[in-house]
Amino acid sequence: MTFLAGLLAPIWILFHLVGPVPDDLGVSNGSLRDCKTTAHCATEIWESCEPSAELNRLSGLVQESPRTVVVKQTDTYLHAEARSAFFGFVDDLELFADCDNSQIQARSESRLGDSDLGVNAARLAALRFGLKG
Repeated sequence: MTFLAGLLAPIWILFHLVGPVPDDLGVSNGSLRDCKTTAHCATEIWESCEPSAELNRLSGLVQESPRTVVVKQTDTYLHAEARSAFFGFVDDLELFADCDNSQIQARSESRLGDSDLGVNAARLAALRFGLKG
């Protein structure tokens, strides 16, 4: 039994690649940080008449998303972790209600890998669509 567990442990680790939590998440100087590359990161800015109210609606959409957990939420900021279904890759989703500029800033980035195959951009597009609907 121990031998079998020893063989399966590396496979389990391989399929659940989490990566460290980035230390530069959050709002700095009134905005979320920019994406260093668009290969595994997406960012959008949405005009909003009521950013705080729309952030609350987005929070509900995020909480309903499969394999997604809200890690931190305030009146103007949300950070969630979304896991991929098969490999367990973790993406960080951030939303910021920029009330001073009447907009929502949205950012989604994969912790590991060189490409996300469009997953982060699709996540933001789905949230934007859900917000309009």
